[in-house]
Amino acid sequence: MAQIVARGTDTWLVRVSMGVDRSGKRVYHNKTIHGKKRDAERYARLIESERDNGTYVQPTKQKLEEYLDQWLQEYAQKRVSARTFKDYRSMMERHVYPRMGHEKLTEVQNMPMACQKLINEVESNSGVRTAQYVHMVFKQALAQALKLGLIARNPMELVDRPRDQKKTMMAMSQTDVKQFLGAAEGNRYFAFFALLIDTGMRPSEAMALRWEDVDLERRVIYVQHSLERDADGWSLKEPKTNKSRRSVPVTAGVARLLQQQKREQAERRLQSGAVNEDHGFVFTARNGEPLELHNVVNRYFKPILKKAGLSSDFRLYDLRHTCATLLLSAGENPKIIAERLGHASVTMTLDRYSHVLPDMQQGAVSKMENMLFA
Repeated sequence: MAQIVARGTDTWLVRVSMGVDRSGKRVYHNKTIHGKKRDAERYARLIESERDNGTYVQPTKQKLEEYLDQWLQEYAQKRVSARTFKDYRSMMERHVYPRMGHEKLTEVQNMPMACQKLINEVESNSGVRTAQYVHMVFKQALAQALKLGLIARNPMELVDRPRDQKKTMMAMSQTDVKQFLGAAEGNRYFAFFALLIDTGMRPSEAMALRWEDVDLERRVIYVQHSLERDADGWSLKEPKTNKSRRSVPVTAGVARLLQQQKREQAERRLQSGAVNEDHGFVFTARNGEPLELHNVVNRYFKPILKKAGLSSDFRLYDLRHTCATLLLSAGENPKIIAERLGHASVTMTLDRYSHVLPDMQQGAVSKMENMLFA
């Protein structure tokens, strides 16, 4: 039976017998609880339950921040890429350390509400995606602590993961596309925009495209990488899934634009005396470096939308949606579209573009009408 001794106003000493050590000396768990007596009694029952179930963990003075530093070095760094490890550390240092880093690790196991508050604050201050990332990394770190026997439970198991916010998906109509391409003609990145609409490639994939990935004779693009940027510069990232690595046939019109792009790029390089390093990219900034998304959108994409009289709400990524929507509306096989976009499955394609399906269903009804009753 636990002893609960008053130590002042709303302060209690909880003393729980934990058995005897190897020398035969009785061992106690002592903890000062600030609050009502029922809080002390609840804590005593928790410790007794852990003792009886064999899940009790001896409290230590190790701080959460100290443990996370060790976990990052000894576990995370050896299992993820250098870039991912850098992101893990950044998430912990920016969001967890300032809020809970000072807490003892063995105390954190009893603080699911504090962990939930942490995630809620990150979501409020930095957005859903960041909060989801912090939730994932923090939960993973504490799962390792549980596995090592450093804590008796993982409080992050009780913390709700922030829900995704559905972004409004926009797609240009066939008329919109004609207006857009008409306004883009003559622009430095005309071929870039046309390629996105034609192939449904992600902007990061198109920016990573190199001439060695382009077969102009067969009119095929080989998607091998995506372009990634961080504070240290740019790098080429391997596709996340096997489906993302794919070959995409292009139209004759886009093949001609790429041929023209290659010729003009060579002429510009000749005129500049090849002072800029040649990374082999199909699309480059004026200094020969790979494109920066922010610059392409604000200096070229948005002005073209305005010139074409189209909504400024269109995002560059919506050219990918435009490709899928136009092909589905034209009755193309969803499996072909899924392969073109690099989706993991046809189901993903149909779920993402379900807004096009009602029109397709009506088309199916018309065809059935003609076959059965015409």
